Amino acid sequence: MADLGYDPRFLDTDLAPPQAPGSAPGEDPALAAPLDYVHFTLRMHPERRLAWWVAWNVDGLRLFPSDSISRSGERFRLDPRLPDDAQTGEEVYADNDLDRGHVARRSDLLWGTIDEARRASSASFFFTNITPQHQDFNQSGRGGVWGLLENAVLALEGLDDRRLSLFAGPVLSADDPPYRGVQLPVEHWKVVVYRLDGRLRAKAFVLTQDLDGLEGAVPDFLDDFDTWLVPLDLLEERTGLTFPSLRDAVEPEELRPAGPVLVTDAEQVDW
Repeated sequence: MADLGYDPRFLDTDLAPPQAPGSAPGEDPALAAPLDYVHFTLRMHPERRLAWWVAWNVDGLRLFPSDSISRSGERFRLDPRLPDDAQTGEEVYADNDLDRGHVARRSDLLWGTIDEARRASSASFFFTNITPQHQDFNQSGRGGVWGLLENAVLALEGLDDRRLSLFAGPVLSADDPPYRGVQLPVEHWKVVVYRLDGRLRAKAFVLTQDLDGLEGAVPDFLDDFDTWLVPLDLLEERTGLTFPSLRDAVEPEELRPAGPVLVTDAEQVDW
């Protein structure tokens, strides 16, 4: 169907999702293949049982308010296209302080026809688009700077067609703490791509606890989480992913901001 999946030509240029390292010997081809949903696409990590990356588009001119699309009756669920043991499901979240955190925001996906928006809302609840997040982390993501990045860009004067393309995911570090058979990611990343006054622009961010987190230390879940504007080189180093298509499409200086820079207000970013 035409509305399925991330559209790499959404901003009128070729903008493919990030590339993961080559497949490991014996890797299940079903896990290596991207999965399409309404308005977003993701690829699972073959060992971590979480998304390696999620790519989605936002059409701000056809975006429904979040509270206008009911989530009543929606439930978090496994994707039947994958083996259950290749996903992180409900057993990780029972009787603890872990939240089920969306990678692609539900509110970003509620565009198109009303039918598309409703189906996108429902699709956002597949566990493949969810990461286990400590409640403090997830509250920071919802109400802090991290949760306002897309809103800030959509509000810009000169934003071409009110459109965004985004890539995001958990930082899947080898030293993430283990819990109930999975490792809990303690950082997340996001790349926002858009056209401003005809020029393609991009910004990369990492959500972590402090600059030490960006340098490899495992943060304490009791501390606050901060949003950092980072060079794409640093994001690639942290995630093991590469963005060749983005590098081809965007001017190099766009991807090399001074930094990392702590972002305390989304409006302070030189979009």
